[in-house]
Amino acid sequence: MMKKWGFALLLLLTPVLTKADEGMWLPQLLKSLNEADMQARGMKMSAEDIYSVNQSSLKDAVVSFGGFCTGELISPEGLVLTNHHCGYGQIQSHSSVENDLLTNGFWAMSREEEIPNPGLFVTFIVRIEEVTSEVLDGITPAMEEEERQERVSLNIDQVVAKATKGTHYGAKVKSMFYGNEYYLFVTETYDDVRLVGAPPSAIGKFGGDTDNWMWPRHTGDFSMFRVYSAPDGSPAKYAEENVPLKPRHFLPINMTGVEDGDFTMVFGFPGRTQEYLTTYSVKPLVETTNPNRIKIRETKLNILKADMDKDAAVRIKYSAKYARVANYYKKWIGENRGLKVTNAIDEKEALEANFQKWADADADRKATYGSLLSKFEQTHKEEQDVILPYNYIREAVYGTEVLTMAAKFRAIIDALPDDKEKSIEGAKAYAKKFFKDYSAATDEKVFASLMGLYHEDIHSNFQPALLNAAVKKYKGDMEDYADFIFEKSAMVSEEKVNALLENFNEKAVKQLMKDPAIQLEREFYDIYTQKVKTVMTDTQNALERLNRAYTAGLREMMPEKTFYPDANSTMRVSYGVVDGSNPYDGMRFTSHTYLDGVFQKEMAGADDYVITDRMRELYANKNYGQYADETGKLPVCFTASNHTTGGNSGSPVIDGHGRLIGLNFDRSWESTMSDIKYDKDICRNIAVDIRYVLWVVDVYAGAGHLVEEMTLVKEDPKPVQLPEVEEVVE
Repeated sequence: MMKKWGFALLLLLTPVLTKADEGMWLPQLLKSLNEADMQARGMKMSAEDIYSVNQSSLKDAVVSFGGFCTGELISPEGLVLTNHHCGYGQIQSHSSVENDLLTNGFWAMSREEEIPNPGLFVTFIVRIEEVTSEVLDGITPAMEEEERQERVSLNIDQVVAKATKGTHYGAKVKSMFYGNEYYLFVTETYDDVRLVGAPPSAIGKFGGDTDNWMWPRHTGDFSMFRVYSAPDGSPAKYAEENVPLKPRHFLPINMTGVEDGDFTMVFGFPGRTQEYLTTYSVKPLVETTNPNRIKIRETKLNILKADMDKDAAVRIKYSAKYARVANYYKKWIGENRGLKVTNAIDEKEALEANFQKWADADADRKATYGSLLSKFEQTHKEEQDVILPYNYIREAVYGTEVLTMAAKFRAIIDALPDDKEKSIEGAKAYAKKFFKDYSAATDEKVFASLMGLYHEDIHSNFQPALLNAAVKKYKGDMEDYADFIFEKSAMVSEEKVNALLENFNEKAVKQLMKDPAIQLEREFYDIYTQKVKTVMTDTQNALERLNRAYTAGLREMMPEKTFYPDANSTMRVSYGVVDGSNPYDGMRFTSHTYLDGVFQKEMAGADDYVITDRMRELYANKNYGQYADETGKLPVCFTASNHTTGGNSGSPVIDGHGRLIGLNFDRSWESTMSDIKYDKDICRNIAVDIRYVLWVVDVYAGAGHLVEEMTLVKEDPKPVQLPEVEEVVE
């Protein structure tokens, strides 16, 4: 018999194609892969509303901010919202002891007060296209990995040249699934980006390192910038005649808030995930790499914090550096905890056992995939001896600023005489920026500690002769060795470095060759290039080939599963719902926090819980303007089940109608494992509620003129009357 079914019921009957909440999806594929699932979970838009080339869509309001974060357009006047920690470097660069924007915040009360930021840019995505066949033209299975990469690079150059010819656009081609697929991203970049506003650190960094990667959170992690264009709307370098950009799309603001179970979507540029690693990669990461990186960074952080606490000038110079070091230090701790708690290695071993059984069950599959896992095991054994010195050179050796500066001058010497002028100019620009935020006294302490760690933990085959000699000469006292380096080296003095660069002749080169910091860095560099780099390059090339085959095999083994490619700083969409979590037995986190919690945390007495007098006044008077929820409380943050990672910082959290509800800025500590293994019961992204952002801007800071630029929506759109369709039921 014939029955009529509403459209909503049809959605419920649509097969669910994706695994709940997991995945970082390419936006141009949403129509074919995800639209039905997204709508079944509460999305009221179409895939075309999210990504379109022919009309404005959500993608046109989302930008790569500086190449390391995400931002979103929130007004027709080019106003960009991103995280406080994404704008931190710019805020810090404009700060001094006398004009401390980090501590006090900053708000431009007119366009004339907005501050230019040389070197900062935002990039829009114009279109995305699959170009796998073009990139793999001429590629054969028998090719060595290096030969394959060379041919792929040549093909990519041709694809990019064709896509950008006769335009001002940029373009890049990115590999997916370890080179099984390739996609072209055509981009448009604007270089005139000005600082508009930032809350004081007591709001923008509330909770500091204590709360980083933690829930519950009460951090107003946002800052505001404005994109300027030439008068005709085209990209332009900074100029006084530039005008605020008129974007193709900007996000309206949802003022009604969200509840548990509400649809959410995160749109941004996630940096890197490795969801398809085998146990042969994950085990050494958990057991060796992460613990040692954590130890090195903890040593450095303790030194930086002690000096920053003693001296305001050092605090300003090292605030951004400290934050960068601390971020992944704590991330790696949480990652290890999460992978262990969820038995990630056991699950991967079970998957690999099934893969091997599947491969061995068919002659053709066995020929293609049967030996893959044993090859993974052998390849990781080959890199076992060098992985520790590799990480120590990256984290400990070049975790010291004196050796980083020495590397710059070693590169100049190596470039002579072919590229002398270019190298010198580059070194001058580098030195100017370097010494602006440098304390030789602090770096000396870092150097002494990290060189001590290197000598204690790394095999003698990878020890520089100069370091061995210093240990013997100073009887293991690295502080005495550091005194010698910092007294004799020119690499710790802006005056001496500039003198060398201004008179860079044969005498200066000879002087540099005798500099103790340059000599030591040279030995570390030689160890890396002669003993470490070749092994790492060979094993990484081998793993690239193996991972390409393994992911292809997994997709063949599980045709019913919809796979998503690992994040690689390209535009992605993830989606889920507002939700709390219970990461451990007996522990249940709710999904929302409120301003009350800010004052409750102050009672803990931690240095990271600072509250300004202005905040106290507003809280005491319950002056929340139009931004309180229906209970009269001021929302601060919320969690949802969206799959995110680094690079998603600053990403808009969008509701089912395409409106901005929050600003993504973190994950819970247990969720950091989601770069390797996503768990829907544990993994939560953390967002600052957009109502808290607007309250800080409007009520707290008195910058209501910025809110007036935005489109505030205080009720849901009326449901569209969908046509009924007929469905035959027996």
